Amino acid sequence: MSVLKRVPVAGPLLLALSPLAAGVALAQEQLEEIVVTARMRSESSIEAPAAIKAFTAAEIDSAGIETPHDYIRLTPNMTVVQTQNPGNSFITIRGVSQARNSDMPVAVVVDGVLMTNPAQFNQELFDIQQIEVLKGPQGALYGRNAIGGAVNIVTKPASDEFEARLRVGADSGPGYELQGAVSGPLSDSWKYRASLSYNDTDGYLENTFLNTEADPYQDTSARVRFTYEPSDNVSGDFRVNYSKIDTTALYFVINNDYGLPPSLVGVDPATPANDPSDTSVPIRVNNPGEGIKEMKGFSMKWDVKGDNGTFTSITAYDDLDEILTGDAFDFRPPPQSFNVLIGPFLYPPTFPANVLQGLTTDWNQSQFLEVETYSQEFRYTSDEDGKFRWLAGAYLLGTDRFIGTGNMVDDGTGVNRVFRTPRSNTGFPFDFSISNPQATYLSDSQDNFAWAVFGSASYAFSDQWDATFSLRYDEDTREQTTETPPGFIPFALAADLVTGQKREETWDATQPKLTLRWRPSDNVTLYGDISRGFRSGGFNQSGVALAGVAGVKNTFDKQIADTIEFGIKTQLANNRVNLNAAIYDTDLDGAYYFIFLVESSTQNLGSIDKVHYSGVEFELNALLTDNLSFNLGLASMDSEIDGDAEIPHVAGQEVPLAPEYTANVGMNWTKPLNGGRSFVVRGDWRAVGETWWGPGDVSVAPLPWNQLPRDPYSLLDVRVGMQGEDWSVMLWSKNALDEEYNEEFSYPFVWKGEPMRWGIQYTKDF
Repeated sequence: MSVLKRVPVAGPLLLALSPLAAGVALAQEQLEEIVVTARMRSESSIEAPAAIKAFTAAEIDSAGIETPHDYIRLTPNMTVVQTQNPGNSFITIRGVSQARNSDMPVAVVVDGVLMTNPAQFNQELFDIQQIEVLKGPQGALYGRNAIGGAVNIVTKPASDEFEARLRVGADSGPGYELQGAVSGPLSDSWKYRASLSYNDTDGYLENTFLNTEADPYQDTSARVRFTYEPSDNVSGDFRVNYSKIDTTALYFVINNDYGLPPSLVGVDPATPANDPSDTSVPIRVNNPGEGIKEMKGFSMKWDVKGDNGTFTSITAYDDLDEILTGDAFDFRPPPQSFNVLIGPFLYPPTFPANVLQGLTTDWNQSQFLEVETYSQEFRYTSDEDGKFRWLAGAYLLGTDRFIGTGNMVDDGTGVNRVFRTPRSNTGFPFDFSISNPQATYLSDSQDNFAWAVFGSASYAFSDQWDATFSLRYDEDTREQTTETPPGFIPFALAADLVTGQKREETWDATQPKLTLRWRPSDNVTLYGDISRGFRSGGFNQSGVALAGVAGVKNTFDKQIADTIEFGIKTQLANNRVNLNAAIYDTDLDGAYYFIFLVESSTQNLGSIDKVHYSGVEFELNALLTDNLSFNLGLASMDSEIDGDAEIPHVAGQEVPLAPEYTANVGMNWTKPLNGGRSFVVRGDWRAVGETWWGPGDVSVAPLPWNQLPRDPYSLLDVRVGMQGEDWSVMLWSKNALDEEYNEEFSYPFVWKGEPMRWGIQYTKDF
C-alpha cells in the first residue's frame, strides 16, 4: 500500500494551508540552519548522514513542547504511550518498541549524560536549548539501548551575562504552572544557571464511580548547572537535578464482560468485547490510587583540549524511588468487580469464613520500585581538521534495583503503600485483623554491571565523498535475587522460587555501523548505511515461568536489529525549502510484547524470535512567505512476524505496537503589528495509523493475539497569541477537536488518551 493511500492528509492539509491554522515564526528570508551533534561532532543538520528531527529553542517555544509526548508527536515514525503510572511510558520508533518494563529502544542523552533508567524518561522539559531525535540504530556511538535511535537533549547553558525567564500559566483542569530560570557569571571562571518548574492540575479524565478526575497531576522539578572554564583548554560542567511527581495510578478500563450479563459488569452489550477502539466504557475504579515518583541526579563532565583532540570524562549518579497503589484486576468497583460476581459460585460455602471472605472480595495492589545507577564514560575525540577524524571511548554502568509487587484484599479502607516488606507475613489464609490484608507479594533485587568500548573513524576521500565506520562492544551482566519472604511464596512456585535464590545472565553484542555520504553540491546530501543495534535482555519477576504460559519465562532475551538505510537531504529555493526522505529495512531478533499474569499480578515481557520492518519517511519544511512556514511529515511502515518457536501461530501477523503510518502537518504564521508586537497562530495535526497489540492477559486461552487493531486516530494542537521582543501571551489547546481514543490496549486493559484541554501562558524574558 502506498504512503498516499495509507495516510489521510487531504483534509488537514487544506486546514493547515489557511492562515488560521498557522503559528509562531519570526520574519525570516531563509529557513533556520540547525547545528546538530548526532555523530558527537557539531555539523549542520542538512550535512549529517542520518534521519534527524531537530527542535531548536525557538521551535520548542513555538510548539509548546513541555513533555516528551510533545516532541514525539511532532516526529514522524515515533510514538509514545503513557500508561499505568508516571514512570511507565514506552516508546516505539520505526516499529522497534519498548512494551512495558524494558529498557527504551532509544538512548536518551541529556547534556552529554546518558539516561540510565527508563522510568526517568517521562518528566517535564523546561529551560531546553535543543532536542534532536535520531532514527535508526545508533548503538555504535550511543550504546546498548540505541537499537531504534537516540534522543539528544541539550538544556540551556550558563550565560556570560545575567539573564532570567519567567513563565506562568493556567489550564482547564483546572490547574496552573510556574517556570523560572536565572543565569549569569559568578566569577571570571564560573557561571551558573538555575531552573525551576512547578505544575499542578486537577486532571482531565473523569472517574464516574468516585465522581472526580482520575488523573490529577503535580510536578516539582529543579535543575542547577555550573560551568567552570579556568582556561581556553579546560571546561567543566556540573549539573544537579531533582524531580517529584505526585499523581494517581492504575485507572485502567476493562471493556470485556467475560460472559457475564453486561448489565452486571457495566458493559454495553452492543459493543464488541475487547475492541481496542472502544472508548464508551468509563473509568470507574473505586480506589483512586497514587503514583509518586521522586528522582535525584548529579553529573560532572570535563573537557580537556590537547594539541590534536579533546579528552572528555562524564560521571553521573541517579536515584529513583517510585510507589504506586490503586485498584487491581479487574479495575471495576464492587459489586461489578470480577471476583465479587463470580467468587460465590466458584468456592463452596464450607470454606472457613475468613478464607471465603478473601476469595470473594475485591482486590487492590501496591508496587514499589527503587533504582540507583552509577556511570562513567571516557572519550577522546580528534580535531575536526583534516581528512581523517576519529574518536574512541569506554563506558561503565552499575545498577542497583529493587521491585516489590503485591495484591491486597480491598476491604473498603483504601490502599496501603507496600515498600520492601509486605504488610503481613501470615500468608494464606488472610489475616483480617489488619486493614487490606496482604494476599500476594513478589519481590526481587538486581545488581547489574555493564561495560562497553567504542570507536569511530571518518575519512574524506574528496570534498564530495566520505565514509564513517563505527564499532562498539557491549557486555551486560545482571544478577537477580529473590527477595520474596518465605510466607508469600505460592505453593505452586515453591519448587523453583526460594528466598535468597540468585539468577545471573550475561548478554553481549558487537555493534558495527558503516556510513557512506555523497554531497554532489552544498545543498544536497545522499547517504547510505548498514548498522547493527543491541538491547540487553533482562529478568521478569522470579517464578513466573512456572505458570506454564507460552512465551512467559523468568528471563527475556536480548534484541539484535540489523538495518539498511538510504536517505537524501536537500535545500531548495534559496534555502527556503528542505526536502528529506529515507527508506529503511530492519530485521529484528527478539521483539518484545507484554504479558500480564492475573494470579500473581505481575507484568512480564515475552520476546518474538524474528520480525521484519520496512518503511519510508518523507519530510518537507517550507518558508512560504517571510512570515508563513509549513511542514509535512509522512511515514509508512510494513511489519511482519517472521516466526517464533513457542507461539508459532503468530507468524505472518503484524508486529505489536508498530503503527502502519504516522502523519504530521503544521503551519506557523505571524502578523506584524505596531510597536514591535506580532499576532501569532500555530496549528499541528498528527495522525497515527492502525496499530496491533499483543496478548496482554494470558489467562484466557487461546492467546488473544492481534484480534483487532486499534483504529487510526488524529489530534490537533493549536496556539494563538501575541508576542513582543521579550514577552508572549499564548492561548493553547491540545487535542483541540476532543478526539476520543485509547492510548494503550493490552488485552483486556485499556488506557484512555487525554481529552481536549486548553489554557493560557505568559512568558517574560529579562
